Amino acid sequence: MFEFSFFLQLDWEQIKTVLLSLNEGFLKSLEIFALTLLGAIPLGLIIAFGSMSSVGIIRWFNKFMVWIVRGTPLMLQLLIIYYGPGIILGNNWWGSGALGRFIAAMIAFILNYACYFSEIYRGGIEGIPKGQYEAGEVLGMTKSQIFFKVVLLQVIKRIIPPMGNEVITLVKDTSLVRVIAVYELMWNGQDFIKSEGIIWPLFFTGIYYLLFSGILTIFLGWLEKKMDYFKV
Repeated sequence: MFEFSFFLQLDWEQIKTVLLSLNEGFLKSLEIFALTLLGAIPLGLIIAFGSMSSVGIIRWFNKFMVWIVRGTPLMLQLLIIYYGPGIILGNNWWGSGALGRFIAAMIAFILNYACYFSEIYRGGIEGIPKGQYEAGEVLGMTKSQIFFKVVLLQVIKRIIPPMGNEVITLVKDTSLVRVIAVYELMWNGQDFIKSEGIIWPLFFTGIYYLLFSGILTIFLGWLEKKMDYFKV
């Protein structure tokens, strides 16, 4: 039978200390999450346009970059972006402080997720029937008007499910920044194993991730239903 006695022996002051540390780590994870989306969503659209460009050099460069980023682990990209300049170029752009590590982490995250988002965008845009573009031209609309007033809203409807999956994955991927010593939720939860010799804070850490993912899942489901009036 599973023993719960260790829960009964918990010191409330210790619980308070753990929760304060986890709250601090969660705020950092939330910051990474929000800034990644803020940078990756528009950058992904730019990369998608580049991948669909009629200019061969631009198109193949974008596709090659997306292939590299999607084909290698995010953790590897974090290590290369943070340590690479110092080791390869002999100039540590980021410095050794917390701010430098955080900036390097954000560059890696934004670039990584922008490449994934770009493929989702591209699939959504290319999935719109050509007749929609032709109808817009017949009505005298410019290409930008056709895209933003006719195509974009339909694309949003199409991409919400795959984008939602990537957003949920991002919640968990924020834990990877600990590899370059950015003190987020997972780092703070794991630190109690080394400092206090206790493992139960990791269960609390899991609850934070589950609650955040659950809230996002509910929101994304609501958003998908709100877009149901686009029958595509």
